[in-house]
Amino acid sequence: MKSTSLLLLGLILGSAARAADLPSLWAERVKCTVAVEYVTQTEMERRPTIAYGTVVDSAGTIILPSAAIDLRISPKQIRDLKVYVPGDPDGSPAEYLGRDAYTGWHFIRANASVRARLVPVTQFAGSGAPAEVALAQEVWGIGIRNKDEDFTPYILQSHVALVQSLPQRTAIAQQEVAGPGLPVFDSTGRFVGIGASSFGQTFLEFTGADRGGSPVMLVNIEESSAFLVAAEVLPSLGRVPGNVFGRPLAWLGAYGLEPMDREVASFLKLESQSGAVVSEVLEGSPAEKAGLKAHDIILAVDGKPIPRFKPDRVVVDYLERLIAARSPGDTLTLSLLRGSNRIELKAPLAEEPRLVREAERQFFEKIGFTAREFVYGDAIARHAKASDLRGVVAHLVKPNSPADIAGLRPDDWIREIDGVEVADFASAVAKLSDIERDLLRAETVFLVSRGSDTAVLRIKLR
Repeated sequence: MKSTSLLLLGLILGSAARAADLPSLWAERVKCTVAVEYVTQTEMERRPTIAYGTVVDSAGTIILPSAAIDLRISPKQIRDLKVYVPGDPDGSPAEYLGRDAYTGWHFIRANASVRARLVPVTQFAGSGAPAEVALAQEVWGIGIRNKDEDFTPYILQSHVALVQSLPQRTAIAQQEVAGPGLPVFDSTGRFVGIGASSFGQTFLEFTGADRGGSPVMLVNIEESSAFLVAAEVLPSLGRVPGNVFGRPLAWLGAYGLEPMDREVASFLKLESQSGAVVSEVLEGSPAEKAGLKAHDIILAVDGKPIPRFKPDRVVVDYLERLIAARSPGDTLTLSLLRGSNRIELKAPLAEEPRLVREAERQFFEKIGFTAREFVYGDAIARHAKASDLRGVVAHLVKPNSPADIAGLRPDDWIREIDGVEVADFASAVAKLSDIERDLLRAETVFLVSRGSDTAVLRIKLR
């Protein structure tokens, strides 16, 4: 009894000591967090957005989670980027550096005027191997309030409930432990991870009419109970993109990957590993040139079997990250199951074709829409020949404009203008600019494709 009492007393005193240290630990570690504000400039509005990030080096480099910036917008539309030190209402200019495809992080750089007030999170990583987390371990992190509260920081605390690969090693706490993109620490103040995108929690809603209740998914967008562990974060902090589009980008061209069915795996005696089924091989891609075919099952990459994941769908993200970590020119060795035969292919990776966010675009006020360059991804989505990138895409249609009234819709594929086939973006811009300048023109006619349908739209200009 005496030894048990002493043990309990030691635990109580140890907990009290940690609680006493926490305010001082927090006061130092909050300096590695920032709020980031930017404006998305569209043809019709300026839309402000707030995100939160972690400082990763002495040059003022900051990482933001993937969801912080919509991948559909062009980096050219990101304006008035500012960094705010928590608790300070005055922001400082910042620069958008780009998005890393492997981690999904957006990198930005704070202006030199504020860097002296920032501390890299690596200063709290300790020496040696990255800190590990264990079940029931006490962890704490940082959250940041909204702009109207001067981005005031606050503490969140919890205990680790689960650690699993999704495919990145991710810890899930019992309650929210940090804002997405903000750091998490152990009781000694050592860095143990970064808040991931919020996890939804399922609740049952009971009503008088429905005694059984119905499930409701609640998502806290400001706080998260999940965090990427330090071993996943620290090795990737130097992956600063070379340009705003994150290039170079490695490309294989195996499209629509799906996890291997568990029954199929059992039949093939592959219960201990995962596999990915190829739905389609893209035209002109490295996968096609290497001989990959639809319905092939990828079992291993560079001789390493694909690990077993729970849930099964994680295997797709795992393979995409393997490719994103490489560079154009690297060669992947793929071990496949094709029917009952096991084969091995070598696929040299190429530079990924031009992305939608890289596409040229131009707004035409008189007609009331933005024309966007037709790129490889557009052809794939429309089951068109990828080597023949003709036409333009209606990127935005202004409400109540002539184009809107005529029935033009976003993502419509404009194939012809006034009976002339659109060869490329440059020829479309030249034709549409002529139409805009012609004050006497009464209408213009577009031939558009929408899904499997084709329509002729007469756009009245006067």
